[in-house]
Amino acid sequence: VQLQASGGGLVEPGGSLRLSCVPSESWFIWYGVGWFRQAPGKEREFVAAITYKDEVTYETDFVMGRFTISRDNDAKTTVYLQMNSLKPEDTGVYYCAARSVYGRDWVRNWNEYDKWGQGTQVTVSS
Repeated sequence: VQLQASGGGLVEPGGSLRLSCVPSESWFIWYGVGWFRQAPGKEREFVAAITYKDEVTYETDFVMGRFTISRDNDAKTTVYLQMNSLKPEDTGVYYCAARSVYGRDWVRNWNEYDKWGQGTQVTVSS
């Protein structure tokens, strides 16, 4: 099973994008899904995560109410990241990752996820 991230693109500062994360197999059920991003020359960083119970966690340092993670109402295994008020520093490759089972301290740790996608490029520029 792989995760297919999509929805990235070029947007002007202040604009919005909605990223989607879809498992390649419809039968795959995850415990939690997280979004991470990596800017050129920087380390990958946590953005947001959601559990199957709709418990959400955000990286507050830069999200600051601009991003919202959610699940599709029908296709429960599809996860979205709505990004508003985008800034040039939000530029990077955005990855989604899934964790199949319950665990401790998994949310912000990329290595605690067990399914990953190839990422989608987000570029914020005028």
